[in-house]
Amino acid sequence: MLPLSLLRTCQGHPMLVELKTGETYNGFLVSIDTWMNLNLREVVCTSKDGEKFWKVTEIYIRGSAIKYLRVPDEIIDVVQEENANRRDNRPNSRGRGRGRGRGGGRGRGDRGRG
Repeated sequence: MLPLSLLRTCQGHPMLVELKTGETYNGFLVSIDTWMNLNLREVVCTSKDGEKFWKVTEIYIRGSAIKYLRVPDEIIDVVQEENANRRDNRPNSRGRGRGRGRGGGRGRGDRGRG
């Protein structure tokens, strides 16, 4: 299971984000990009010491600042089912293949062929 596919499935669902600074953000995932930058909506922020709380309507979190993400267990189950279905629906053919060919390409002529 790839992290980005899991997070894309989480869009619209609640999640917890902890930053490397120790602050935590609880909110609904709006969007994510390939660098794991997040947009959260209806966010409750908690300070590092856990004593201060504040509410923000929307926040952007840079992916490199994230320590960990907590997603609902139901989302993980959904992604695992999708991956299993994708594997089951894949055809069993191996394709035409290219093989190794007959030398040529780069190198020193026909060395090694006898």
